[in-house]
Amino acid sequence: MRLHYAPRTISIAVAITLEEAGLTYEAVPVDFSTGAQKGAAYLALNPKGRVPTLEIDSGEVLTETGALLDYIAALAPAANLVPKEPMRAAQMRSVMYFLASTMHVNHAHMRRGARWATHQSSFEDMIAKTPENMAENARYFVSDCLQGDYVLSDQFSLADPYAYMLCSWLERDKVPLTDFPEIAAYLDRMNARPSLQAVRAKGML
Repeated sequence: MRLHYAPRTISIAVAITLEEAGLTYEAVPVDFSTGAQKGAAYLALNPKGRVPTLEIDSGEVLTETGALLDYIAALAPAANLVPKEPMRAAQMRSVMYFLASTMHVNHAHMRRGARWATHQSSFEDMIAKTPENMAENARYFVSDCLQGDYVLSDQFSLADPYAYMLCSWLERDKVPLTDFPEIAAYLDRMNARPSLQAVRAKGML
């Protein structure tokens, strides 16, 4: 498999999951600084011009982080990345969908305002609002998502690579981790995992 990624983006959640699953993959960087994600070669793989993109050995291509995570979990059931009990699996995905549809979008308002508006005053308003929105999301993550050491208490699941990336952006969004010691401790636990250390060693974080 070939994972097309950009450093420190949500695509790294896929790399973490591949490491957790023990699957072999080639990491292919997409240079956002040169606009490679909008180049013809990359758009032929992913017309959305975003990361991640996963090329399967069969030649098929998958996009969207949540779909890639589920695919990886299905390839490596022994890694136990999805709870077998339906309610627990649904709780895991509930957190993932919150992260994808709400927290990630709020983060993007800081730097990707052109997706939603055209005037500079609109961009400035979105930038000013981002810390407030992200702090609210962080409070919800602590109160309703983080059940213990991990999202699902003591069980590491697909929700954790996703949550790790979003929580790792909080300080960039002007949300001090000193206000959220539970999240700071969660990031420390995640950083201690071999999967995170492997991804960091490859220069992806």
